[in-house]
Amino acid sequence: MSSHGDGQLQMTNLTVGVLALQGAFAEHIKLLRQAADELRLQSNDTLQHNTHPHASPHTDGVPKDADADADILIHKPYSTSTDFFNHSFDCIEVRNASELARCDALILPGGESTSISLIAERCGLLEPLRDFVKVARKPVWGTCAGLILLAESANKSKSSGQELIGGLDVRVQRNYFGRQVESFEADLDLPFLESGPFHSVFIRAPVVEKVLTPTSSVPSASSDDTVLAPPRQATRAQVEILGRLPGRAKTIKDKTVHAEDLGEDGDIVAVRQGNVFGIAFHPELTGDSRIHGWWLREVLKAKTAQREIGDTDSPKSLVTGS
Repeated sequence: MSSHGDGQLQMTNLTVGVLALQGAFAEHIKLLRQAADELRLQSNDTLQHNTHPHASPHTDGVPKDADADADILIHKPYSTSTDFFNHSFDCIEVRNASELARCDALILPGGESTSISLIAERCGLLEPLRDFVKVARKPVWGTCAGLILLAESANKSKSSGQELIGGLDVRVQRNYFGRQVESFEADLDLPFLESGPFHSVFIRAPVVEKVLTPTSSVPSASSDDTVLAPPRQATRAQVEILGRLPGRAKTIKDKTVHAEDLGEDGDIVAVRQGNVFGIAFHPELTGDSRIHGWWLREVLKAKTAQREIGDTDSPKSLVTGS
């Protein structure tokens, strides 16, 4: 948020893209729009409460003294709950490099990671995607197949192999829990979310097997059982573990068993490194928009920080340490 010299607020328009080559991109678009609407409503309620503390939070109409309210907006420190009042989000499907270039942030959806990779390569999108994630360092979120694509290392699924985008210094094991028929649902305690556990859907889900040291500019070769993403600019950002599935599959089969009973912390299913966020499950299939809302806040923080430091290649909220 910024203001001009004449005291007028500057509206920030952010374009959030969802890679729409294959997979659950339509579901992500729907939840992004739902999350943006909910955050905007929360911002409006909070603004009305702060401006008219004795009024109902859902009072219709505009304040009587609009100039006074504008002055409050300019001089009052912003909280995360009011950040959305003067920002708009445009959610678009991305299928080519020109659409990608419009984006301030991007989601890589769940689906078939090998198919998404092959289609992206044929469309001339792989290199622009790598530059978007690892050079421009714009906010990127990958779910399930998207997590695989964003990993710097993954196990090979087919003899033909697969191209990775990279951006997360982790090794991912695809199809960790088995085939489609072995898909499951579980409640996760995610430290970055409020309002209780998040009900998660795991479909042929990967997990993060190992956190790697930050990638360098020296290329490494893939092996018979491992595929590596081509290196770009190195990052100083560290990998943060943001979520685990406790107790592995035993917890799912027996709801009375917990991770501590099994002597383990649980499999890593959510990580972040600088501008890149990856999860192993499908929030877009739940109807719960909390993770989408959290991520939109992070995108907004990154864009605001980028504008404040005046460096379009170094957003620092989601790129801490890069």
